[in-house]
Amino acid sequence: MSDLRDVHAFLFDVFGTVVDWHGSVTRELEDTAKIHGIEGNWGEFAKTWRRGYLENTRKVAQGGGGPLSVDVMHRKILDDMLRSGEWKAFGDALNPNARAHLNLAWHRLSGWPDSIEGLCALKKQAIIATLSNGNIRLLMDMAKHADLPWDAVFSSELFGSFKPNPKVYLGAAKHLSLEPHNCAMVAAHIYDLRAAAGVGMRTVYVRRTGEEATDVEVKPKSEGGEVDVVVYSFTELAAFLTNRK
Repeated sequence: MSDLRDVHAFLFDVFGTVVDWHGSVTRELEDTAKIHGIEGNWGEFAKTWRRGYLENTRKVAQGGGGPLSVDVMHRKILDDMLRSGEWKAFGDALNPNARAHLNLAWHRLSGWPDSIEGLCALKKQAIIATLSNGNIRLLMDMAKHADLPWDAVFSSELFGSFKPNPKVYLGAAKHLSLEPHNCAMVAAHIYDLRAAAGVGMRTVYVRRTGEEATDVEVKPKSEGGEVDVVVYSFTELAAFLTNRK
């Protein structure tokens, strides 16, 4: 296992890596639907909403057009879904204010059980910052909601694209006055880590239930894999950094 001794900043993917987007959004959908007496598979609704976000951010990252604010993107996807036959009854029940509030569910995501403790421990050892496709206001609101102790908030919004475009990773390193190899990307998604490694960053893979395709096996370089470190939690990562000294 790499000791990451030359890493001075850990940059975190947020959706799925730091916070449980699926559980959080599903609960908000269930609560909203219950008020209006609407039944549905709200876990699947959340997945479809998220899938639209992934498709749109990747299109922009590859040079296509689209909004650079995830709030704007999420709202368009939501409105499109609520016009569809499957979800039209839910859409008809939601006035503009209710839709706006529901769209901000992505600002109110809860952290994984290890997130606060692990991040606080990591903060004592290095810079910790977001490097997320979420827009800045979303990331700030989420940090307040979930008590996430970031030193800095970096959003792809600042760099005119979305991950996995290389300029997002390089832009964050530049703002930290660090070389890419002095930064480590922490994510539960291998595509994110591959892109970070492509510009010279170190990589930490965090296993999170449901965040990676079941046929993807991610291993550290010490075992013939492609990432520097594989952990199951931020507390494990913090302990590893403590023990390397």
